[in-house]
Amino acid sequence: MLGLGDIWVALGFWLMILSSVLCIIYGIINWNKGGITREELEEEQMWAKEEEEVEETL
Repeated sequence: MLGLGDIWVALGFWLMILSSVLCIIYGIINWNKGGITREELEEEQMWAKEEEEVEETL
């Protein structure tokens, strides 16, 4: 099969190609999707503030 010698080698080759194509498609679909939302940013800032307060008390 394609000069690869064994069906398992050929299967691994084709699965690698398929997974690469699927990763590219996934990346194109999710290229410009949000990131961090305002709520997540506020929560992260709250955690950072609490962490600073804990470090100050120690």
